[in-house]
Amino acid sequence: MLNPRLAHRYAKSLLDLAVEKNCLDAVLADMQLIDNICTKSPDFTSMLRSPVISGDKKLSIINQILKAHINNFTSLFLNLIVSKGRELNLPEIAIAFTEQYNELKNIRTVKITTASAMTPAVADSIQGKVASYLPKGTIDLKTEVNEELIGGFVLEFENKQYDASVRKSLNDLRTRITDTSYVNKL
Repeated sequence: MLNPRLAHRYAKSLLDLAVEKNCLDAVLADMQLIDNICTKSPDFTSMLRSPVISGDKKLSIINQILKAHINNFTSLFLNLIVSKGRELNLPEIAIAFTEQYNELKNIRTVKITTASAMTPAVADSIQGKVASYLPKGTIDLKTEVNEELIGGFVLEFENKQYDASVRKSLNDLRTRITDTSYVNKL
């Protein structure tokens, strides 16, 4: 993140104005679209951060890509960002906006990584179990597949991680087997 404080300030201002103008959900969808574009297109992010490309040209490119897909309020915000020379922070602003929206609506993001794809029934079961441990609010379950886990799962929420993967168990076993600290004690 280039400047997290700046990103959070712009995101907070956008959130407050969106609440005031009663277009919060539309702006959230726009910010998620921008985040998705920045994640999937490193060229777009590089263009935003390029000191060689003028602000007018960047705004023209942004409008060509996004104008048909975003509401007028978000478009005005993007114009402001570019006019202030803060377009390089747009990916971080989009992420910060989503985080602040989730905090406002009391939505908790839970990420589960498994070795193979989960069935919807298993995902619902895990979501129910996690919801019973968390205080009130909604759970937003994100799933990811990582075959290197071999089996089991890794659950992440509220800056905590529970690793119940086969890979971790094998690494722990390897550590115990190769640990020779007891030799010095003899």
